[in-house]
Amino acid sequence: MPANSLLSSVERYRVAPGSPANLGGIDTDETALASAGREAAETEMGELNRELEALQELLWSRQREKVLVVLQGMDTAGKDGVIRHVFDGVNPLGVKVVGFKVPTAEERARDFLWRVHSRVPGAGELVIFNRSHYEDVLVVRVHGLAPEPVWQARYRQIVEFERLLAETGTTILKFYLHISKAEQKKRLQERLDDPAKRWKFNPGDLDDRARWKEFRRAYETALERTSTASAPWYVVPSDKKWYRNLVVARVLVGSLRALGMTSPEADFDPAGIRID
Repeated sequence: MPANSLLSSVERYRVAPGSPANLGGIDTDETALASAGREAAETEMGELNRELEALQELLWSRQREKVLVVLQGMDTAGKDGVIRHVFDGVNPLGVKVVGFKVPTAEERARDFLWRVHSRVPGAGELVIFNRSHYEDVLVVRVHGLAPEPVWQARYRQIVEFERLLAETGTTILKFYLHISKAEQKKRLQERLDDPAKRWKFNPGDLDDRARWKEFRRAYETALERTSTASAPWYVVPSDKKWYRNLVVARVLVGSLRALGMTSPEADFDPAGIRID
């Protein structure tokens, strides 16, 4: 499937700049792009994995383009799962995963983007943010960790920050992994019941779950105000993990194809080299 066709297939999930983001009206369980069924989707997923591996190697060899992937979602939405499955097989050289925790005292003493800017991709790199600068208009807003005028200003600041990255050669792809409250309950219970997964369970997650509607409103505002042509948001139905991975992989591979990358030319004449 050509790059344009691959991206047009996922256009339904892209938040158009300035358009409303009514998450309640988006089915978390849909599989519209997998009409041939799960088995066919998983076959395609394997093909996309292999192509992503080749594209990432090309990205790294050229040392020109930069790619930033932002993953956001409610607890258990599958950020770690996307990293494991979509990026399966890519060369760790040139790929970095960054997880943003509660800010340190040093970080709190500076503007909220200070700790983020130093972690964005350099030339040839693909960087994945597992949670990101958006926590400063999500958790901060819902839990009242900053006055409203402070977090309200951050939407504009984020757009300007991402514009800077885009104008200096960074491809930005942002994914909101959209799950239902019922699916979250199921996944939290699985963590609690399975001793091997219990380490993932954080009782504090239940407090955020109790604020489900508040977080949804916060996400809707963030999606509406920060999805731009150069840094789009995609709302990915994520109740079915295999479908979530397929959608993210299509966006990522389609976007990398669209960069039109070719192998770098050697800076020497290979015909003049003899290996004895």
